[in-house]
This record gives sequence, structure tokens and C-alpha cells, in this order.
Amino acid sequence: MLLKRVIPCLDVDKGRVVKGTNFVNIRDAGDPVECVRRYEEEGADEIVILDISATDANRQTALDTVRRVADSLFIPLTVGGGVRTIEDFRAMLRAGADRVAINTAALRNPQLIADCASEFGVQAVVLSCDAKRVGDRWLATMRSGKEVTAIDAVEWCKRAQELGTGEILLTSVDRDGTSSGFDIELLRAVTSVVKIGVIASGGAGKLDDFRDAIESGGARAVLAASLFHDRVLTVGEVKRYLAEEGIPVR
Repeated sequence: MLLKRVIPCLDVDKGRVVKGTNFVNIRDAGDPVECVRRYEEEGADEIVILDISATDANRQTALDTVRRVADSLFIPLTVGGGVRTIEDFRAMLRAGADRVAINTAALRNPQLIADCASEFGVQAVVLSCDAKRVGDRWLATMRSGKEVTAIDAVEWCKRAQELGTGEILLTSVDRDGTSSGFDIELLRAVTSVVKIGVIASGGAGKLDDFRDAIESGGARAVLAASLFHDRVLTVGEVKRYLAEEGIPVR
């Protein structure tokens, strides 16, 4: 039985943790090192850091922020934002990331997934897929949800697996920051066509949402930001609840 993971996510901009709703209305949520220390103490299984302005600003994720966070952590760290090349990917790993998430650059050049998987191993490559519902399907978005592509998100996740992605960080742009629950339909659509793990992201608002993402959506990990930043729930509370519901956690 695979143990399910609970993962806090830190959206970072100019070295500060920020949070928004539907990828907009951004507000400050603290210092990243302080945040990750608290989450590790609460029992987080992993930390995800996404530099939300790196791609738009045409720059790499701030490596000093990655180093600062990595130096203060003993749990795995996944970092994304502004990764365009295999050299960018390598720099993230050297700065202390265990895994690197790629989104916009992979959509523009899918071969990047294969190249990074070949160079650093499948386990190091995470596809960050920000999906927006359009009609009766979901489309992959780029640039932190600002640009909707014509690429079917479910098919994209399937292709990314074939190219060498080790796990998928699947975010519902429509649910992001709304506390209205994960998009179970989206999760099920993706988990039914891939064999690799899917991290549910976007919309966590209450304890039941985490259980539903795993039991109904097929997610192997659940991720939240606002909920943890605002101390509505702690990582420990989520893990205890899942264990009580019969879901094996780390």
C-alpha cells in the first residue's frame, strides 16, 4: 500500500511567500524559510516551491531562495518556475532541490521532459500541469494560468508520462485559492489514464476535501497553500484525519 503524502505549497515572488485566488489577487504570506520550518515540524512529507513570476519576468527561480529553504529542510523539496533548459534544471538540483517541476517550457518544448529524465532520472522530473476547464474538457495553461493553450490537459499528462515525467502536480486553475474543494472530475480524468503519481492541487478548503481527492480522485498526494498559510488547518491535522479515515499516511 502506497503511503499518501501531505504537501504544503509555497508560491514565491521576489523571495516572499504569496497567495492568490484563481492565480490572481496576490497577497503576502510570509518568509519562505519560516514557513517551511513550521510545516516540517507539523509533519509535512515534502515541500513544493513555485516561483510564480519567474516565467513572466523571463528569469530563473531565485536560487538563493531555493538554497535558503533547502538548507533548513530535511524533507524532500520540489521547485518550479522559470525552468527553460536542462541547465536551469541542473542549477535547481545543485541549489538543493530534490525534484524540479516544469510547466511552460515543457508545453513549448516537450522534448525537455525527455532530456531531463534522461540526464537526472525520472524521479527528479515533475510535470506541473495547470488545467482550466473550457466547455466539457480541460486545457493546459502556461505562465501561471495567464495563457490558455489549445492543448488538452488530460492528453498532455498522458504524453508527459510517456516522455519521462515521474509525477504530475495537477492544479485546477478554477479551484485555486477558492477553498471549494479539489476538482475531483479533473483528478479522475488524469489518474485514470496515467500510472505515475498525481498530486492534487487547487481548492482544498476542509478535511473532507483531502480524503475525497485520494479516495474519489485517485491522487497519491494532496497539496494545499492558503489553508496552511492562514492556519485554518495544520499539516498534522490533515494527516491525523486521513489516518482516522483509513488512508495510510507517512
